[in-house]
Amino acid sequence: MTSSIEYMQHAIRLGRKGLYSTDPNPRVGCVIVRDGKIVGEGWHQYAGEGHAEVIALEQAGKKANGATAYVTLEPCSHTGKTPPCANALVDAKVKKVVVAMQDPNPLVAGRGLDKLRRAGIEVECGLLEAQARDLNPGFIKRMETGHPFVRVKLAMSLDGRTAMASGESKWISSEASRNDVQRLRAESSAILTGIGTVLADDPSMNVRLSASELGVDKVRQPRRLVLDSQLKISGTAKIIARGKDEDEESRCVVYTTVNVENRHDYPFIIENAQALDGRIDLRLLMKDLADKEVNLLHVEAGSVLCGALLKDGLVDEIIIYMAPHIMGDGAKGLFSLPGLEKMKDRVTLNIKDVRFIGNDIRMILRPDSNV
Repeated sequence: MTSSIEYMQHAIRLGRKGLYSTDPNPRVGCVIVRDGKIVGEGWHQYAGEGHAEVIALEQAGKKANGATAYVTLEPCSHTGKTPPCANALVDAKVKKVVVAMQDPNPLVAGRGLDKLRRAGIEVECGLLEAQARDLNPGFIKRMETGHPFVRVKLAMSLDGRTAMASGESKWISSEASRNDVQRLRAESSAILTGIGTVLADDPSMNVRLSASELGVDKVRQPRRLVLDSQLKISGTAKIIARGKDEDEESRCVVYTTVNVENRHDYPFIIENAQALDGRIDLRLLMKDLADKEVNLLHVEAGSVLCGALLKDGLVDEIIIYMAPHIMGDGAKGLFSLPGLEKMKDRVTLNIKDVRFIGNDIRMILRPDSNV
């Protein structure tokens, strides 16, 4: 006989199908079970479209009456672009709702559960909560702290180098690793880099996998963000070019401390940023990005910006692709962290995952404070 844990595991797998498409909404899966059989299932696919519960209830039809619903996130109780899912469950006359985790938004947390209970529906909350949280690290971080989840991606040689002394860095990692990075980009709300990387490498910083490779109907291009305090970026930089399938929201945004007149004359969006000690204030930037519904911020940048983010305690996760070659002690390192002179000053990281990607080793690490 299938257990409640297995039904919730299935709901979580369904939720993961929205990995590349739901942003800025959370990924949610739902399973409707009656008499030991799944009679309906669904997942949230695109922002503005049907939520997981509604899709599963439509599939279940009248069989939802007296059934149990397994949902990875508390059903919403407010009207947004779609009606409240809690109401849909009540109207369908389900008998019980098992929820993996409460909505992390402090303004609505618990209200959906209360609405279900007031309607006489049995409610359980907390089944496989840790796994459900892993579905939405960005959404949860933004709701709980007012900052996005910040993930730094780096590629290095076996001796910890990211570029030759000349600045040359293409390609350190293998093609398999670079394809893996494309998926990381695709699940992100925005991609952040610094002007140093733009001037040195002229990257596009877009998602180059096709919709079929991602398993979606349409590729959603994350917003591209450049920190450029002195506005040195060229009008011909690849990062500001827009593909034919890109909408207005995916235009490149350049953050600068320079006061610009006639900003509409530029082929990118200009945002003014606050300065702190001669550079852009990263904490204020994170708050601004969260206010703009950036859930997961994917960072591909040089050692200075990566080091500044780490020093300010803004990094939640580091993904490193280690290639099996040596680049020498004259090459550039991962993080610029001046002032680390003694062992007590070192930054401690915790390994979350290690695996081979092609001939490279991919490590997922989290700073001590973010485990």
